Amino acid sequence: MKTNIINKLLISLSNVKSGKVYRSSLWILGEYCFEESDIQLAWKHIRNSIGEIPILSSEQRLNGIENDDETNENTTSSTPSGPKILADGTYATESAFDTPEITKSTNNKSFKTPIRSLILDGDFYLASVLSSTLVKLILRLNKVSERKDLINALKAEAMLIMVSILRVGETSYVKKKIDEDSSERIMSCVRFLSEGQTDIKLLEEAFLDDTLEVFKQQVEETLANDNNNAANIANNNLKIENIDEPITFRQFTNKDIKIVDENDKELDAVQEGSNAKEDLSSRLNKIVQLTGFSDPVYAEAYVKVHQFDVTLDVLIVNQTTTTLRNLSVEFAALGDLKVIDKPTSANIAPHGFHRVQTTIKVSSADTGVIFGNIVYDGQHADDSTIVILSDVHIDILDYIKPSTCSETQFRKMWNEFEWENKISINSNLTSLKEYLDELLKSTNMNNLTPGSVIGDCQFLSANLYSKSTFGEDALANLCIEKSKEGLITGHVRIRSKGQGLALSLGDKVAAVARKNNTVTVSTV
Repeated sequence: MKTNIINKLLISLSNVKSGKVYRSSLWILGEYCFEESDIQLAWKHIRNSIGEIPILSSEQRLNGIENDDETNENTTSSTPSGPKILADGTYATESAFDTPEITKSTNNKSFKTPIRSLILDGDFYLASVLSSTLVKLILRLNKVSERKDLINALKAEAMLIMVSILRVGETSYVKKKIDEDSSERIMSCVRFLSEGQTDIKLLEEAFLDDTLEVFKQQVEETLANDNNNAANIANNNLKIENIDEPITFRQFTNKDIKIVDENDKELDAVQEGSNAKEDLSSRLNKIVQLTGFSDPVYAEAYVKVHQFDVTLDVLIVNQTTTTLRNLSVEFAALGDLKVIDKPTSANIAPHGFHRVQTTIKVSSADTGVIFGNIVYDGQHADDSTIVILSDVHIDILDYIKPSTCSETQFRKMWNEFEWENKISINSNLTSLKEYLDELLKSTNMNNLTPGSVIGDCQFLSANLYSKSTFGEDALANLCIEKSKEGLITGHVRIRSKGQGLALSLGDKVAAVARKNNTVTVSTV
């Protein structure tokens, strides 16, 4: 039924106004037109949808411009060669220049064919898909037909269409100029058609076989995700109680009775605490040394991060043989941090211990620095000693969480965000996927393109996204390849609305790449 479906699709395309729908339809025509009659019918429809070519010449003619050279000659001849003198001997007043109006006719409401209208509106992604479809149709016709004259004629017409799109894309007749990616894609299709006789098998494999294989993999991934969602829904429905199941009333049961009901288990977990006890050994990883071992006062802090607060639990040790009087710890902060409370002063006995706590309010995910000092009185009233504390840097990963967004939202935010941090990479890791996993683990970002890694590939491009606890968005684009020497080279571009978040994430990316590697960072 392919021929019947393709005929119905071609009939319906005359009413399609959406570029996204037209792109999908063109892909279907390029993939499933196997018969010579279907190929010619699809080609005829595409040719009629483009309209008169070359597009630039026809648009100039519709807007009243026949030829640029003639226009220039008319403009030159209409320019006065000298002043005009009236009969009474005075000079006539005239305009400094007089050129014919070369503007687009606003009254010209001529009907635009679908593809032509979308191209003039600036949809050059559609133009690149159109170029690939034309190449596919020619390659399929070459497999099923022996008419070399027809194949050569379609090749010439296809190249004329592509070059016409490239020319009009650089003029003011389109709403926006053609982008570099679409221009390169269309130009590569032109080269394939003009120089493809020697590598016809390679072109058929790339355009006809590989694209269909990638489509199959995408369909399989979609089905797998649907099956996982269906399994989750089925698991949620397992909690349905059976008929004649006895109802347990907690108020009437003894404490020694074993809890069986799911609601009772949940209530018991809430009352007794469902969270496991904290492993005290894990605190050692979050302890920051504030002073040296040779200082009269030794201090270290346990940094505990809550949702919007950072608590410093400071342990102070008097390493002298005298009492430290009126000892106080003073903290200050840089960045979007604010010290909430000030620890009270105390007297510490010789070789004694003292603990103080202070809370710092966090208002953004930018890198923050906490610094301070310890002050205590000496032998005299006006004599005091100050011990400078080491800086405490807040880890941005405590506030960055992996998140998801659509491709449209990602592109919109990528264009809107002002700050960009570009990190060049030269890594010794064995595979591209290994580097991607290490990057995701170190930056708490989510991979929005899970299908970017297919087997042992030589090139990888992925979009990453994360969101801070304060609602700040962080975008990243990873573009790496594996060189002949076995090194992974490329760059990571990070964009965010604020400079601090872009720099902080850039430091994390650079830390990953610095493991026995070379890194270059540039901020825009």
